[in-house]
Amino acid sequence: MTDKKILITGASRGLGLAISKKLSTEYQLILHASRVGSFAEVIPNSQILCADFSEPEQLVNFCKQLKKEHGDSLYAIINNAGVTFDNSLIYQPEKSIDVMLNVNLKAPIMICKTAMKIFSLSKRGVIINISSVVAETGNAFQSVYSATKAGLVALSKSLAQEAAALNEDHHIRVLSVSPGFIETDMTNNLPEIQKEKYLKMIPSKRFGKVEDVAEMIAYLLSDQASYINGTNIHINGGLV
Repeated sequence: MTDKKILITGASRGLGLAISKKLSTEYQLILHASRVGSFAEVIPNSQILCADFSEPEQLVNFCKQLKKEHGDSLYAIINNAGVTFDNSLIYQPEKSIDVMLNVNLKAPIMICKTAMKIFSLSKRGVIINISSVVAETGNAFQSVYSATKAGLVALSKSLAQEAAALNEDHHIRVLSVSPGFIETDMTNNLPEIQKEKYLKMIPSKRFGKVEDVAEMIAYLLSDQASYINGTNIHINGGLV
């Protein structure tokens, strides 16, 4: 067991929970959710750090606490927390737009800012931002969600270049991962006719499992992936 600490946001269910389970045997984990009651399972080798990222003040306090309590041993962050309110942009309430922008984009940006401060001192670290296939393809009724996920891809590529510009000798990597249609609560709520439509578009002829993504995350954190940097990794079964 290493003493390296990894922050996983949105860790209480779905993809975040699968990633937490996969990494818990090797790393010390800092698990985020909006509230403590969100965690239905106890993950070994973990601490819980809660905040509602839709509330700017809570996000600021979260970042301060992260740096204060874990700054000396933070090795990686996985920005996984996200929300979507599917609706035509014409009818999308401004409040819903603000929540998606705050949770999906502003929170990762602020957490990356905190992590980069920490990593610039240790000259090592990994940032993985969880984007989505819709960042590239777009998706009707997910205009705002898609925009936030595309923002994470651009953020990751830019930060990788920034790390190199600020640190001549460093081991800081920044990546994004774009899952396709993965079996989670979000996709399970899709109408059957829509699921069948998407399935026909996937060459692998199945939806992905959360374990498919968790395995890739574990690899990207490892020394074997030390030359993978500043890029977006697709996990989508060949969806185009």
